[in-house]
Amino acid sequence: MYSNKQILDVCCGGRMFYKNKQDERVLFCDKRELETTLCDGRKFVVKPDMLADFKNLPFDNESFELVVFDPPHLLKVGDSAYMALKYGKLPQEWRDELGRGFDECWRVLKSSGTLIFKWAEIDIKLSEILKCFSQKPLITQNTANKSHWCVFFK
Repeated sequence: MYSNKQILDVCCGGRMFYKNKQDERVLFCDKRELETTLCDGRKFVVKPDMLADFKNLPFDNESFELVVFDPPHLLKVGDSAYMALKYGKLPQEWRDELGRGFDECWRVLKSSGTLIFKWAEIDIKLSEILKCFSQKPLITQNTANKSHWCVFFK
């Protein structure tokens, strides 16, 4: 059913940075579905193509040419807070969570594939996150709002 997809987004959330939120090349996964109205009145929807936990992906090794890993980045936020609803919340054992997630993304990435990792440096510095990963990024790019984009090449 999803064999024609070249790109895997393992925690798509509301697909906020996608130019085309229905791009046919992407298999959008998340461990949650959500439809709510945010405190500012906007409707917010998390509707993945497939429910999947990024720590235990149901795909064969080397299945995708590109993997996008934009995990929850908030640690110090209430479960029902606007930011937690929109971006998710990290567990206290975030090092294990993110390390296992990265390893799963790497496992399903084809040889000569690319992994894009996005991190918002709100509660935890990128340097601490990268210590959890089994690979080193090829490229990192910071934005003015403390978001970091990292490119890993297999």
